Amino acid sequence: MDARNRLIVALDLPDLEQARNLVGRLGASVMFYKIGLELACGGGLAFADELSASGKKVFLDLKLHDIANTVQRATTRLARRGIEFLTVHAYPQTMAAAKQGAAGGALKLLAVTAMTSYNDADLKAAGYRLGVRDLVLHRAAQAKKIGIDGLIASAQEMPELRRAIGKEMILVAPGIRPAGGDSGDQKRVATPSEAIKAGADYLVVGRPILEAADPRAAAEAIQAEIAAARG
Repeated sequence: MDARNRLIVALDLPDLEQARNLVGRLGASVMFYKIGLELACGGGLAFADELSASGKKVFLDLKLHDIANTVQRATTRLARRGIEFLTVHAYPQTMAAAKQGAAGGALKLLAVTAMTSYNDADLKAAGYRLGVRDLVLHRAAQAKKIGIDGLIASAQEMPELRRAIGKEMILVAPGIRPAGGDSGDQKRVATPSEAIKAGADYLVVGRPILEAADPRAAAEAIQAEIAAARG
């Protein structure tokens, strides 16, 4: 898999017009896109079909978490759309239900271990007894046992994660910022090179590309860094 397929551009944009414009500007340089909650609420599900029909890969980042029956049925419906990845929160009942909903199809499920905008203090305030490191490893073990395809995690946890789960599961790193870039609301960030060397299979990048004066050049620079990091 080449660097162009390892970069997932996050279409964290408020409307379809802006999303279509960005995809047009990126052209053939980007093959994989993430549609998150904001765009999904503004017509993004239909746009996912549009992207798939044009030959692009789609990661639907909805972070499903509800009662098991609802998660299972929603996953079944989403699996029919021809998307590559779907996120669910890494709670055992949620993961098991999504696994049942996706059974028999090509959709790959990614479990969100701990949001990259959280740190230990945030988890404590939310009532968790575990810090980020221990919670991520705990949820990763549960996801592997259930048969989830991959994990969403910060690159900071990935070396230990990879040792714990082996090579079979997909690791996707959000919170990617070029060296010297503004971390924004992210608290556990890494450069593209750091994330790849830590064991990430895919990198999700939003603002460093979306806000660049030349988004295509920004994307291609990240792809070049991915290729260099992989040797």
